[in-house]
Amino acid sequence: MAVYVNQEGYRTHAQKHATISGEKTYRLLRADGAVILEGSVGALKFDDCSAEDVAVIDFSQVTESGRYYFETENGKSAAFTIDEKVYDKLFFDSMKMFYFQRCGIALEEKYAGKFTHKACHCKDVAVLRNESVRFSCNGGWHDAGDYGRYVTAGAVAVGHLLYAYELHPEAFDVNLNIPESGNGVPDILNECRYELEWFLKMQAADGGVYHKCTSIHHAPFSMPEDDLLDFIVTPVSSLATADFSAVCALASRIYRPFDEVFAEQLKHASMKAYDWLAANPGLIFEDPKECATGTYDDLCDADERMWACVEMYRMTGREDCVSLLNRMMELQISTTALGWGDVAGFAALCVFTDKENCFSDYVVSALKGRWMDEANRLLSISKKSGFELAMHSYDFPWGSNMIVLTNCDKLMVAYELTGDETYLNAACCQLDYILGRNALNFSYVTGHGENACAHPHNRPTESDGIDEMIPGFVSGGPNQNPCDEVAMKMISKGTAPMKCYVDHWGAFSTNEITIYWNSPLVFALAFLV
Repeated sequence: MAVYVNQEGYRTHAQKHATISGEKTYRLLRADGAVILEGSVGALKFDDCSAEDVAVIDFSQVTESGRYYFETENGKSAAFTIDEKVYDKLFFDSMKMFYFQRCGIALEEKYAGKFTHKACHCKDVAVLRNESVRFSCNGGWHDAGDYGRYVTAGAVAVGHLLYAYELHPEAFDVNLNIPESGNGVPDILNECRYELEWFLKMQAADGGVYHKCTSIHHAPFSMPEDDLLDFIVTPVSSLATADFSAVCALASRIYRPFDEVFAEQLKHASMKAYDWLAANPGLIFEDPKECATGTYDDLCDADERMWACVEMYRMTGREDCVSLLNRMMELQISTTALGWGDVAGFAALCVFTDKENCFSDYVVSALKGRWMDEANRLLSISKKSGFELAMHSYDFPWGSNMIVLTNCDKLMVAYELTGDETYLNAACCQLDYILGRNALNFSYVTGHGENACAHPHNRPTESDGIDEMIPGFVSGGPNQNPCDEVAMKMISKGTAPMKCYVDHWGAFSTNEITIYWNSPLVFALAFLV
């Protein structure tokens, strides 16, 4: 029996919802104990995802800034804040996370505080099965809790961040205290450039792009500078090449007002990759059997090619892109997906942010129609949920929080397209879930919330000897089919989907972190701040 709240808090004049479980009456109190509101809910309804009888509390009428908590006959909720700037620190920390994922440089105390480490993974790398080809490949972001770097995953993370910037550049007037701060370029772009410059190193001479840069197997838990395993790059894939072409074209547009030379370098690299795709029209991907790190495999590259096609057309106006895009519009692929495996939603964002009206009325209206269909589907699901979560009980795989956050982003964009606050409110409910309004009473963002993730599967933070966790990392979240030893042991068979989670560094299938779980959080927060 409990009241579940967004433990970070609520904006002053925004919708404010909580979920009560097992009880019907409640009181809302200020931190000093003053009773602000007393109320009750109607009939409790069984919620499939949590296996609890719950109801929604609406306390939107409370607008005074301050700290609050709910109280019932059986206890208190976590505390939370009401303030118009309640998400500012979370926004900062969720962006600063990418700095802490940097590979190839030392993280100095003046930027990293106590979370310093020496430069790592600076040796030249060889191309697997072609070791005569060696080159410098330092830089970029560690992808997740391991020390690998992956083009497809990185492109999706950069895509979230750059489209968020394109939609709301004013939100990113934030000094992140990184080495490039103060150079006249928004720090989110400084941070993305660190990844983009690594992307450029991953392009082969013929324009194709190597799929990943990792060791043959994952390093044991140690600080990054202590990982002395040799790194290799795996063969070129059409997946990586298409994502690279798309994100470099996008970045060329974004960086041009700040650095014409870099923008031209990105444009040239994007075009070279796109020409490689045209010369290699079939799916090309092989995860080498001798390399046991993350695969990021995909049996279809049509969505990646669609993203590249749309960005290439917006950048160059190439006529061959028009006929190709029209054919792709007929394919049975999701044009709202924003994950690493399905990326055609980024093609839609490219069209939605186009101020020059490059695209035909057919393409624009079709993509908007599909986007709104998906937003309405999510809205329908959320209305049936006691947590107003746009998830079915079967929607909790590895990385379920990415689904929650990209659903949040889809609803935010639907609000942008229509101005209808119904979508904005539904989007905020997805964010509420991430920040504690869930059946575990748990915030999945480190350092944010009274009961927050403290032991993610992440080598540096578990190996640095510091009890405090770097704030702003998003955990993968509940997984109905855990596959690591810790989670399988600690999650009982039959546990409700929303509760299939363990906050333990060894539970990689529920509690790993990745750059592309943070990036959709940044995307959502950019709308709110």
